Amino acid sequence: MKFARSYRLRLRRRRLNLRALRKRRELTTVSDRPTVIEKSDVLLFTTIKDEYIRLPYFLEYYRNLGVGHFFFVDNNSSDNGPEYLKNQSDVSLWSTQESYRKSRFGMDWVTWLLRVYGHNHWCLIVDADEFFVYPYCDTRPLSALTDWLDVSEARAFGAMQLDMYPKTASEEKIYSSGQNPMDILAWFDTGNYTHEHSPFLYNLWIQGGPRARKFFDDEPLNAPALNKIPLVKWQRGYAYDSSTHMLLPRGLNLVYDQEGGEKACGVLLHTKFLNTEKFSKKAKSEVERGEHYLNSYEYKQYLEGLTKNREFWTSWSEKYSNWRQLELLGLISKGNWA
Repeated sequence: MKFARSYRLRLRRRRLNLRALRKRRELTTVSDRPTVIEKSDVLLFTTIKDEYIRLPYFLEYYRNLGVGHFFFVDNNSSDNGPEYLKNQSDVSLWSTQESYRKSRFGMDWVTWLLRVYGHNHWCLIVDADEFFVYPYCDTRPLSALTDWLDVSEARAFGAMQLDMYPKTASEEKIYSSGQNPMDILAWFDTGNYTHEHSPFLYNLWIQGGPRARKFFDDEPLNAPALNKIPLVKWQRGYAYDSSTHMLLPRGLNLVYDQEGGEKACGVLLHTKFLNTEKFSKKAKSEVERGEHYLNSYEYKQYLEGLTKNREFWTSWSEKYSNWRQLELLGLISKGNWA
């Protein structure tokens, strides 16, 4: 039985890589700058659509952390994002007009780029509305973290997605390009999180936070998953099984301590509810497009919830300050990284 299960997972991983091989034909090269990549560079991979207003701060944030090169897949944007990215010397860009949903929500495209460019590199795989926070990130670059992970013989680093929200209704403050999103989305939930261990894929399934209590209070098991593995020492043949929530081979999902201690981990500050125009307008657009998971079911819940009440803030919300605050709250851990 154990052998049969492992064999099925190997077959699944091969199928996912074959999907990426086929889907590479959907990508058109806009700017490819592989000659500027150093062997020691931490690389970042993401898929975007109409994220132009977010891009200046996103690039600034990750450059300051020490990302050496960015790989973007633009999925038929109608804004100036592709033109902006094309002129960035540390960005390689591909475009596609194909279905986001049919590409496993962009993961087939990203898997192909990881296979070609990410092999033997530490790679960050994040969305344009996610900001990676790890222990000592205010004083130590990403290379310090990855060097320590190499010494520790770790292959992946986990992070919980931490939803950020404003104190007032998300429709009231308009975000300006280049601004720190946490200037507006300064608050988060300190508790209200549950986790479940999967004995099959070895991952933790984490749910909760403001999206669960506001949009999925009647059906908490359908709330979005918050567990992610955004930082991986990539090897050809690896594949994400479900977005960036879990990986194959499944041993990569063991990013938590199994003996009751603490293993180093971080968070992804999630700025989905940033008011770049109107979040409710975006939610309506995504429902109509139906390109997200379960025919954009999550966005349907957002739209219904925002119609009832736009406020996320409660009296027990916490205002974000830094990683040390998150460590005290038990949301991240430095483990044995001194």
